[in-house]
Amino acid sequence: MQINAKGYDRELYQEIKKGWDSVAKPLDSLGSFEELHARIGAVQGRIMPELTKSRVIVCCADNGIVEEGVSQSGQEITAICAENIANGRSSVAIMANQAGVEILTVDVGINTDQMIPNVRDCKIRKGTRNFYREPAMTPKEAEQAILTGMELVRESKEQGYSILGMGEMGIGNTSTSSAVTAVLLGLSAETVTGRGAGLDDEGLLRKQRVIREALGKYGYTGNKPARTSKEAFEALTILGGLDIACMAGLCLGGAKYGVPIVLDGFISLVAALVACRILPVTREYLIPSHSSKEPAVLRIEEELELHPVLHAGMALGEGTGAVLMLQLLRTVGAVYENGYSFEKAGIDQYRRY
Repeated sequence: MQINAKGYDRELYQEIKKGWDSVAKPLDSLGSFEELHARIGAVQGRIMPELTKSRVIVCCADNGIVEEGVSQSGQEITAICAENIANGRSSVAIMANQAGVEILTVDVGINTDQMIPNVRDCKIRKGTRNFYREPAMTPKEAEQAILTGMELVRESKEQGYSILGMGEMGIGNTSTSSAVTAVLLGLSAETVTGRGAGLDDEGLLRKQRVIREALGKYGYTGNKPARTSKEAFEALTILGGLDIACMAGLCLGGAKYGVPIVLDGFISLVAALVACRILPVTREYLIPSHSSKEPAVLRIEEELELHPVLHAGMALGEGTGAVLMLQLLRTVGAVYENGYSFEKAGIDQYRRY
């Protein structure tokens, strides 16, 4: 898979940062938001970053690993939740309506033959295989999911969306995400595996055991991180999910087509890590949102050097963190566009020493 992309415009980034210095307030007083805002503009190629028309793409897929009792819920819940997201009834849909953010719900692998109202049909197969017993996907299926995500970015840009967020829905996807993280960061199953949607102690131990034994089955027993593009793609194919692959494609599409991509929680961070292993420059196009409760999250954030601004103990998924971040970015952008300058205020501008 050949993907070409270059980093964002460094000169434009510095121009936008300089513009922030002219706003009548203490230097850097909006903290990380100023840097993220400048990076968004540099990715877009705009001295005045565009944040008005935004969309969160929610990738939905089922995971065969639920057969091993690693989740409280069965696969039938994925289709129900996807329909609720698409029809404005779920948490992310309600939050997006408040924030003025569009939601696009995509079926990339839900285990159903039914067409779900208002859900985009991009189904590759009806859920992944059970990675405890056999590889979750074929290389062709994983690649197709990645290309689907990239195509959704291209399409969205053509439709006028200047910044995108991502979300997911898929019962069992904290297990797939934990397994992929273990391989990519060279960590144990116990280190990266949490309670997901709320497993009890017995359920957590079972989930950790299933992942540990699966890692051993495929020869992932050491503590050496999988750093090459080939290794990352292989781990995604064997242990991952169609939702993770599609979101990795969103990240790669952001890099290819010059669109900032706002991440969500744990699952999206794993997708981002996969994408950055495939194409390292992808990191420059990613905007973090929140730090979730799953134990692997801090390790991934450190690896990618992405530092979320929201620390609220969230673990909802669906793109809820991305929606909140898009709203915050728009609010901060209004200060940049409409804030009183030192010159207009008739006072001396703060200097950097």
